Amino acid sequence: MTEATTGTKTGARMDAAPRLPVDRLLDDPGTRIIVCCGAGGVGKTTTAAALGVRAAERGRKVVVLTIDPARRLAQSMGIDSLDNTPRRVKGVDGADGGELHAMMLDMKRTFDEIVEGHADAERAEAILANPFYQSLSAGFAGTQEYMAMEKLGQLRAREDWDLIVVDTPPSRSALDFLDAPKRLGSFLDGKFIRVLMAPAKVGGRAGMKFLNVGMSLMTGTLSKLMGASLLKDVQTFVAAMDTMFGGFRTRADATFRLLQAPGTAFLVVAAPEPDALREAAYFVERLAAEKMPLAGLVLNRVHVSGADQLSAERALAAAENLEEGGIVDQESGNAGLRDSAAEADATDAGAAESGADADVDEITAGLLRLHAERMQVIAREQRTRDRFTSMHPEVAVAEVAALPGDVHDLAGLRAIGERLAAGVPAGA
Repeated sequence: MTEATTGTKTGARMDAAPRLPVDRLLDDPGTRIIVCCGAGGVGKTTTAAALGVRAAERGRKVVVLTIDPARRLAQSMGIDSLDNTPRRVKGVDGADGGELHAMMLDMKRTFDEIVEGHADAERAEAILANPFYQSLSAGFAGTQEYMAMEKLGQLRAREDWDLIVVDTPPSRSALDFLDAPKRLGSFLDGKFIRVLMAPAKVGGRAGMKFLNVGMSLMTGTLSKLMGASLLKDVQTFVAAMDTMFGGFRTRADATFRLLQAPGTAFLVVAAPEPDALREAAYFVERLAAEKMPLAGLVLNRVHVSGADQLSAERALAAAENLEEGGIVDQESGNAGLRDSAAEADATDAGAAESGADADVDEITAGLLRLHAERMQVIAREQRTRDRFTSMHPEVAVAEVAALPGDVHDLAGLRAIGERLAAGVPAGA
Protein backbone atom coordinates (compact mmCIF):
# COMPACT_ATOMS: atom_id res chain seq x y z
CA MET A 1 0.00 0.00 0.00
CA THR A 2 1.16 3.55 -0.71
CA GLU A 3 1.49 6.39 1.77
CA ALA A 4 -1.81 7.69 0.40
CA THR A 5 -3.58 4.56 1.64
CA THR A 6 -1.68 3.99 4.86
CA GLY A 7 -1.91 7.55 6.13
CA THR A 8 1.85 7.95 6.65
CA LYS A 9 2.66 11.33 8.15
CA THR A 10 3.97 13.88 5.64
CA GLY A 11 6.88 14.82 7.89
CA ALA A 12 8.29 11.32 7.59
CA ARG A 13 9.45 12.18 4.10
CA MET A 14 12.33 14.17 5.50
CA ASP A 15 13.90 11.03 7.02
CA ALA A 16 15.34 9.97 3.65
CA ALA A 17 17.53 13.08 3.22
CA PRO A 18 19.41 15.43 5.55
CA ARG A 19 17.64 18.66 6.37
CA LEU A 20 19.04 21.82 4.81
CA PRO A 21 20.18 24.14 7.66
CA VAL A 22 19.08 27.42 6.07
CA ASP A 23 19.61 29.68 9.11
CA ARG A 24 23.07 28.28 9.72
CA LEU A 25 23.94 28.98 6.10
CA LEU A 26 22.61 32.56 6.32
CA ASP A 27 24.29 33.28 9.66
CA ASP A 28 27.72 31.99 8.65
CA PRO A 29 29.94 35.04 7.93
CA GLY A 30 31.95 32.83 5.60
CA THR A 31 28.94 32.58 3.28
CA ARG A 32 29.35 35.55 0.92
CA ILE A 33 27.38 34.43 -2.14
CA ILE A 34 24.23 32.30 -2.43
CA VAL A 35 23.24 31.32 -5.97
CA CYS A 36 19.64 30.16 -6.48
CA CYS A 37 19.43 28.10 -9.65
CA GLY A 38 17.14 25.61 -11.34
CA ALA A 39 14.48 25.32 -14.02
CA GLY A 40 12.15 28.19 -14.87
CA GLY A 41 8.88 28.63 -12.99
CA VAL A 42 9.90 26.86 -9.77
CA GLY A 43 10.08 29.91 -7.49
CA LYS A 44 13.75 30.92 -7.72
CA THR A 45 12.95 34.63 -7.49
CA THR A 46 10.70 34.23 -4.45
CA THR A 47 13.27 31.97 -2.77
CA ALA A 48 16.09 34.47 -3.41
CA ALA A 49 14.01 37.35 -2.05
CA ALA A 50 12.90 35.39 1.02
CA LEU A 51 16.50 34.42 1.79
CA GLY A 52 17.54 38.06 1.43
CA VAL A 53 14.84 39.29 3.83
CA ARG A 54 15.59 36.61 6.42
CA ALA A 55 19.36 37.15 6.26
CA ALA A 56 18.97 40.94 6.60
CA GLU A 57 16.68 40.59 9.61
CA ARG A 58 19.25 38.27 11.19
CA GLY A 59 21.95 40.93 10.90
CA ARG A 60 23.52 40.50 7.45
CA LYS A 61 24.06 43.30 4.93
CA VAL A 62 22.47 41.75 1.87
CA VAL A 63 21.96 42.59 -1.78
CA VAL A 64 19.65 40.49 -3.95
CA LEU A 65 20.47 40.41 -7.66
CA THR A 66 17.59 39.19 -9.80
CA ILE A 67 17.33 38.50 -13.51
CA ASP A 68 13.56 38.00 -13.43
CA PRO A 69 11.61 39.38 -16.41
CA ALA A 70 8.31 39.39 -14.48
CA ARG A 71 9.67 41.93 -11.98
CA ARG A 72 7.80 40.29 -9.08
CA LEU A 73 10.69 40.95 -6.73
CA ALA A 74 10.23 44.72 -6.81
CA GLN A 75 6.54 44.41 -6.04
CA SER A 76 7.03 42.02 -3.13
CA MET A 77 9.66 44.31 -1.61
CA GLY A 78 7.55 47.43 -1.94
CA ILE A 79 9.84 49.10 -4.49
CA ASP A 80 8.34 50.91 -7.47
CA SER A 81 10.95 49.53 -9.82
CA LEU A 82 14.34 47.82 -9.86
CA ASP A 83 17.22 48.69 -12.14
CA ASN A 84 20.95 48.15 -12.45
CA THR A 85 21.64 50.05 -9.21
CA PRO A 86 21.10 48.39 -5.79
CA ARG A 87 18.23 50.07 -3.91
CA ARG A 88 17.55 49.94 -0.17
CA VAL A 89 14.44 47.97 0.79
CA LYS A 90 12.34 49.70 3.43
CA GLY A 91 10.36 47.83 6.04
CA VAL A 92 13.09 45.31 6.83
CA ASP A 93 13.79 44.94 10.56
CA GLY A 94 17.36 46.15 10.95
CA ALA A 95 17.51 45.90 14.74
CA ASP A 96 20.47 43.53 14.48
CA GLY A 97 22.32 45.79 12.07
CA GLY A 98 21.14 44.14 8.89
CA GLU A 99 20.24 45.85 5.62
CA LEU A 100 18.60 44.68 2.43
CA HIS A 101 19.21 46.06 -1.05
CA ALA A 102 17.79 44.75 -4.30
CA MET A 103 18.52 45.24 -7.96
CA MET A 104 17.52 43.85 -11.33
CA LEU A 105 20.11 43.11 -13.97
CA ASP A 106 20.07 45.46 -16.94
CA MET A 107 21.98 43.35 -19.43
CA LYS A 108 22.83 46.11 -21.90
CA ARG A 109 23.69 48.65 -19.20
CA THR A 110 26.10 46.16 -17.58
CA PHE A 111 27.81 45.59 -20.94
CA ASP A 112 28.03 49.37 -21.40
CA GLU A 113 29.64 49.71 -17.98
CA ILE A 114 32.30 47.18 -18.96
CA VAL A 115 33.10 49.17 -22.10
CA GLU A 116 33.15 52.49 -20.23
CA GLY A 117 35.36 51.03 -17.50
CA HIS A 118 37.94 49.46 -19.82
CA ALA A 119 38.24 51.89 -22.74
CA ASP A 120 39.12 55.56 -23.06
CA ALA A 121 36.24 57.98 -23.62
CA GLU A 122 36.68 58.26 -27.41
CA ARG A 123 36.91 54.53 -27.99
CA ALA A 124 34.04 53.82 -25.60
CA GLU A 125 31.82 56.26 -27.49
CA ALA A 126 32.66 54.56 -30.79
CA ILE A 127 31.89 51.11 -29.39
CA LEU A 128 28.60 52.13 -27.78
CA ALA A 129 27.40 53.72 -31.02
CA ASN A 130 28.35 50.73 -33.17
CA PRO A 131 25.27 48.86 -34.55
CA PHE A 132 26.92 45.45 -34.20
CA TYR A 133 27.77 46.15 -30.54
CA GLN A 134 24.19 47.28 -29.88
CA SER A 135 22.88 44.01 -31.28
CA LEU A 136 25.47 41.94 -29.39
CA SER A 137 24.85 43.66 -26.05
CA ALA A 138 21.08 43.31 -26.33
CA GLY A 139 20.56 39.78 -27.53
CA PHE A 140 23.61 37.62 -28.20
CA ALA A 141 23.12 34.06 -26.93
CA GLY A 142 24.58 33.78 -23.44
CA THR A 143 24.96 37.54 -22.94
CA GLN A 144 22.38 37.67 -20.14
CA GLU A 145 24.09 34.90 -18.19
CA TYR A 146 27.54 36.39 -18.81
CA MET A 147 26.43 39.85 -17.67
CA ALA A 148 24.83 38.37 -14.56
CA MET A 149 28.24 37.00 -13.63
CA GLU A 150 29.94 40.30 -14.53
CA LYS A 151 27.54 42.11 -12.20
CA LEU A 152 28.16 39.52 -9.48
CA GLY A 153 31.90 40.16 -9.80
CA GLN A 154 31.32 43.92 -9.54
CA LEU A 155 29.16 43.58 -6.42
CA ARG A 156 31.63 41.24 -4.75
CA ALA A 157 34.50 43.63 -5.43
CA ARG A 158 32.72 46.57 -3.79
CA GLU A 159 32.61 44.99 -0.30
CA ASP A 160 29.47 47.03 0.53
CA TRP A 161 27.57 43.83 1.39
CA ASP A 162 28.59 40.73 3.27
CA LEU A 163 26.05 38.53 1.46
CA ILE A 164 24.99 38.51 -2.19
CA VAL A 165 21.96 36.44 -3.18
CA VAL A 166 21.73 35.74 -6.92
CA ASP A 167 18.53 34.78 -8.72
CA THR A 168 19.85 33.14 -11.89
CA PRO A 169 18.34 33.60 -15.36
CA PRO A 170 15.42 31.36 -16.32
CA SER A 171 17.32 29.07 -18.69
CA ARG A 172 16.04 26.11 -20.65
CA SER A 173 19.05 24.11 -19.57
CA ALA A 174 21.00 24.12 -16.35
CA LEU A 175 24.16 24.20 -18.46
CA ASP A 176 23.44 27.71 -19.77
CA PHE A 177 24.22 29.45 -16.50
CA LEU A 178 27.53 27.66 -15.99
CA ASP A 179 28.65 27.71 -19.63
CA ALA A 180 27.70 31.25 -20.70
CA PRO A 181 30.67 33.10 -19.16
CA LYS A 182 33.11 30.70 -20.82
CA ARG A 183 31.14 30.67 -24.07
CA LEU A 184 30.99 34.44 -24.49
CA GLY A 185 34.58 34.82 -23.36
CA SER A 186 35.67 32.21 -25.91
CA PHE A 187 33.69 33.92 -28.66
CA LEU A 188 35.19 37.33 -27.96
CA ASP A 189 38.68 35.85 -27.68
CA GLY A 190 38.42 33.18 -30.37
CA LYS A 191 39.60 32.51 -33.90
CA PHE A 192 36.62 34.22 -35.49
CA ILE A 193 37.43 37.47 -33.71
CA ARG A 194 41.13 37.19 -34.55
CA VAL A 195 40.27 36.82 -38.24
CA LEU A 196 38.10 39.93 -38.04
CA MET A 197 40.86 41.81 -36.22
CA ALA A 198 43.43 41.10 -38.92
CA PRO A 199 42.11 43.63 -41.50
CA ALA A 200 42.27 46.43 -38.97
CA LYS A 201 45.91 45.55 -38.28
CA VAL A 202 46.79 45.24 -42.00
CA GLY A 203 44.88 48.41 -42.92
CA GLY A 204 43.78 49.97 -46.22
CA ARG A 205 42.53 48.10 -49.27
CA ALA A 206 44.76 45.13 -48.49
CA GLY A 207 43.00 44.83 -45.16
CA MET A 208 39.54 44.86 -46.72
CA LYS A 209 40.69 42.29 -49.28
CA PHE A 210 41.98 40.10 -46.47
CA LEU A 211 38.65 40.46 -44.67
CA ASN A 212 36.69 39.44 -47.76
CA VAL A 213 38.93 36.43 -48.42
CA GLY A 214 38.81 35.35 -44.78
CA MET A 215 35.06 35.61 -44.57
CA SER A 216 34.65 33.77 -47.87
CA LEU A 217 36.80 30.91 -46.65
CA MET A 218 34.91 30.64 -43.34
CA THR A 219 31.31 31.27 -44.30
CA GLY A 220 30.75 32.27 -47.90
CA THR A 221 26.99 32.02 -47.68
CA LEU A 222 26.91 34.03 -44.45
CA SER A 223 28.92 36.78 -46.11
CA LYS A 224 26.25 37.18 -48.76
CA LEU A 225 23.50 37.26 -46.17
CA MET A 226 25.28 39.75 -43.90
CA GLY A 227 26.11 42.24 -46.61
CA ALA A 228 28.92 44.77 -46.83
CA SER A 229 27.32 47.22 -44.38
CA LEU A 230 27.11 44.74 -41.53
CA LEU A 231 30.61 43.45 -42.27
CA LYS A 232 31.89 46.99 -41.94
CA ASP A 233 30.05 47.39 -38.60
CA VAL A 234 31.63 44.16 -37.36
CA GLN A 235 35.09 45.25 -38.53
CA THR A 236 34.71 48.64 -36.84
CA PHE A 237 33.48 47.00 -33.64
CA VAL A 238 36.38 44.55 -33.56
CA ALA A 239 38.93 47.27 -34.22
CA ALA A 240 37.55 49.38 -31.35
CA MET A 241 37.35 46.41 -28.97
CA ASP A 242 40.81 45.07 -29.86
CA THR A 243 42.40 45.86 -26.50
CA MET A 244 39.43 44.58 -24.48
CA PHE A 245 39.00 41.01 -25.70
CA GLY A 246 41.56 39.54 -23.33
CA GLY A 247 39.69 41.14 -20.44
CA PHE A 248 36.52 39.21 -21.21
CA ARG A 249 38.38 35.93 -20.98
CA THR A 250 40.16 37.01 -17.78
CA ARG A 251 36.95 38.10 -16.07
CA ALA A 252 35.09 34.97 -17.20
CA ASP A 253 37.80 32.81 -15.64
CA ALA A 254 37.82 34.91 -12.46
CA THR A 255 34.04 34.65 -12.13
CA PHE A 256 34.18 30.90 -12.59
CA ARG A 257 36.77 30.65 -9.82
CA LEU A 258 34.58 32.87 -7.63
CA LEU A 259 31.70 30.44 -8.08
CA GLN A 260 33.96 27.58 -7.00
CA ALA A 261 35.28 29.41 -3.93
CA PRO A 262 34.34 28.23 -0.39
CA GLY A 263 32.35 31.43 0.28
CA THR A 264 29.82 30.54 -2.45
CA ALA A 265 26.82 28.27 -1.86
CA PHE A 266 24.53 26.96 -4.58
CA LEU A 267 20.90 26.23 -3.82
CA VAL A 268 19.07 24.20 -6.45
CA VAL A 269 15.40 25.22 -6.46
CA ALA A 270 12.75 22.84 -7.78
CA ALA A 271 9.09 21.92 -7.53
CA PRO A 272 7.95 18.38 -6.62
CA GLU A 273 7.30 17.56 -10.26
CA PRO A 274 9.16 15.04 -12.46
CA ASP A 275 10.50 17.55 -15.02
CA ALA A 276 11.68 20.04 -12.39
CA LEU A 277 13.41 17.38 -10.29
CA ARG A 278 15.04 15.83 -13.36
CA GLU A 279 16.48 19.27 -14.12
CA ALA A 280 17.51 19.62 -10.47
CA ALA A 281 19.28 16.23 -10.55
CA TYR A 282 21.10 17.22 -13.72
CA PHE A 283 22.19 20.49 -12.11
CA VAL A 284 23.38 18.70 -8.95
CA GLU A 285 25.52 16.40 -11.05
CA ARG A 286 26.93 19.26 -13.11
CA LEU A 287 27.80 21.30 -10.03
CA ALA A 288 29.63 18.30 -8.61
CA ALA A 289 31.52 17.82 -11.90
CA GLU A 290 32.60 21.49 -11.83
CA LYS A 291 33.56 21.23 -8.13
CA MET A 292 31.13 23.96 -7.14
CA PRO A 293 29.81 24.07 -3.56
CA LEU A 294 26.22 22.77 -3.38
CA ALA A 295 24.39 23.67 -0.15
CA GLY A 296 21.23 21.73 -0.93
CA LEU A 297 17.84 21.52 -2.61
CA VAL A 298 14.87 23.83 -1.95
CA LEU A 299 11.66 22.01 -2.83
CA ASN A 300 8.92 24.61 -3.35
CA ARG A 301 5.13 24.30 -3.53
CA VAL A 302 4.90 21.04 -1.65
CA HIS A 303 1.28 20.02 -0.94
CA VAL A 304 0.42 19.12 2.65
CA SER A 305 -2.65 18.19 4.68
CA GLY A 306 -3.46 18.75 8.33
CA ALA A 307 -5.52 15.54 8.29
CA ASP A 308 -3.02 13.20 6.65
CA GLN A 309 -3.87 10.43 9.14
CA LEU A 310 -6.99 9.92 6.98
CA SER A 311 -5.77 8.13 3.86
CA ALA A 312 -7.15 8.64 0.37
CA GLU A 313 -8.57 5.10 0.36
CA ARG A 314 -10.46 5.57 3.63
CA ALA A 315 -11.75 8.98 2.58
CA LEU A 316 -13.10 7.60 -0.71
CA ALA A 317 -14.74 4.66 1.10
CA ALA A 318 -16.41 7.03 3.58
CA ALA A 319 -17.65 9.24 0.74
CA GLU A 320 -19.20 6.23 -1.02
CA ASN A 321 -20.91 5.06 2.17
CA LEU A 322 -22.41 8.48 2.76
CA GLU A 323 -23.68 8.76 -0.80
CA GLU A 324 -25.23 5.27 -0.74
CA GLY A 325 -26.70 5.79 2.72
CA GLY A 326 -28.27 9.07 1.67
CA ILE A 327 -30.18 7.40 -1.16
CA VAL A 328 -31.53 4.66 1.17
CA ASP A 329 -32.58 7.19 3.80
CA GLN A 330 -34.49 9.25 1.26
CA GLU A 331 -36.44 6.24 -0.01
CA SER A 332 -37.18 5.06 3.51
CA GLY A 333 -38.33 8.49 4.67
CA ASN A 334 -40.83 8.81 1.83
CA ALA A 335 -42.27 5.26 2.09
CA GLY A 336 -45.82 4.51 3.32
CA LEU A 337 -49.10 6.42 3.45
CA ARG A 338 -50.41 8.26 6.51
CA ASP A 339 -54.12 8.74 7.22
CA SER A 340 -54.17 11.17 10.08
CA ALA A 341 -53.23 14.84 9.93
CA ALA A 342 -50.81 14.33 12.81
CA GLU A 343 -49.11 11.56 10.98
CA ALA A 344 -48.95 13.72 7.82
CA ASP A 345 -47.29 16.55 9.76
CA ALA A 346 -44.79 14.12 11.25
CA THR A 347 -44.04 12.79 7.80
CA ASP A 348 -43.43 16.29 6.41
CA ALA A 349 -41.09 17.11 9.28
CA GLY A 350 -39.26 13.82 8.85
CA ALA A 351 -38.89 14.38 5.13
CA ALA A 352 -37.48 17.86 5.69
CA GLU A 353 -35.04 16.53 8.24
CA SER A 354 -34.09 13.68 5.93
CA GLY A 355 -33.50 16.14 3.08
CA ALA A 356 -31.31 18.30 5.29
CA ASP A 357 -29.33 15.25 6.35
CA ALA A 358 -28.92 14.30 2.70
CA ASP A 359 -27.54 17.77 1.90
CA VAL A 360 -25.03 17.50 4.76
CA ASP A 361 -24.03 14.02 3.61
CA GLU A 362 -23.54 15.25 0.05
CA ILE A 363 -21.32 18.13 1.16
CA THR A 364 -19.36 15.85 3.50
CA ALA A 365 -18.86 13.30 0.74
CA GLY A 366 -17.59 16.06 -1.57
CA LEU A 367 -15.10 17.23 1.05
CA LEU A 368 -13.92 13.67 1.58
CA ARG A 369 -13.31 13.30 -2.15
CA LEU A 370 -11.35 16.57 -2.21
CA HIS A 371 -9.27 15.32 0.69
CA ALA A 372 -8.64 12.05 -1.16
CA GLU A 373 -7.43 13.99 -4.21
CA ARG A 374 -5.09 16.04 -2.00
CA MET A 375 -3.68 12.88 -0.41
CA GLN A 376 -3.12 11.36 -3.85
CA VAL A 377 -1.21 14.51 -4.91
CA ILE A 378 0.87 14.32 -1.72
CA ALA A 379 1.69 10.66 -2.38
CA ARG A 380 2.64 11.40 -5.99
CA GLU A 381 4.92 14.26 -4.93
CA GLN A 382 6.49 12.03 -2.28
CA ARG A 383 7.27 9.32 -4.83
CA THR A 384 8.82 11.92 -7.16
CA ARG A 385 10.91 13.37 -4.35
CA ASP A 386 11.95 9.90 -3.16
CA ARG A 387 13.31 9.12 -6.62
CA PHE A 388 15.49 12.23 -6.40
CA THR A 389 16.75 11.48 -2.88
CA SER A 390 17.47 7.86 -3.79
CA MET A 391 19.76 9.14 -6.56
CA HIS A 392 21.30 11.89 -4.41
CA PRO A 393 20.95 10.89 -0.73
CA GLU A 394 23.76 13.28 0.23
CA VAL A 395 21.85 16.40 -0.88
CA ALA A 396 20.25 18.30 2.01
CA VAL A 397 16.61 19.27 1.42
CA ALA A 398 14.30 22.03 2.64
CA GLU A 399 10.61 21.77 1.74
CA VAL A 400 8.29 24.76 1.45
CA ALA A 401 4.54 24.22 1.54
CA ALA A 402 2.41 25.46 -1.34
CA LEU A 403 0.72 28.75 -0.42
CA PRO A 404 -2.89 29.59 -1.33
CA GLY A 405 -1.82 32.69 -3.27
CA ASP A 406 1.15 34.58 -4.69
CA VAL A 407 3.68 36.29 -2.43
CA HIS A 408 3.29 40.03 -2.92
CA ASP A 409 4.80 41.71 0.15
CA LEU A 410 7.48 41.46 2.83
CA ALA A 411 5.16 39.56 5.16
CA GLY A 412 4.79 36.86 2.53
CA LEU A 413 8.56 36.71 2.03
CA ARG A 414 9.05 36.38 5.79
CA ALA A 415 6.58 33.49 5.82
CA ILE A 416 8.53 31.77 3.04
CA GLY A 417 11.76 32.36 4.96
CA GLU A 418 10.30 30.76 8.09
CA ARG A 419 9.24 27.70 6.10
CA LEU A 420 12.68 27.51 4.49
CA ALA A 421 14.34 27.61 7.89
CA ALA A 422 11.99 24.95 9.27
CA GLY A 423 12.92 22.66 6.39
CA VAL A 424 9.55 20.87 6.35
CA PRO A 425 6.13 22.11 5.19
CA ALA A 426 3.89 23.80 7.71
CA GLY A 427 1.39 21.29 9.08
CA ALA A 428 3.66 18.33 8.36
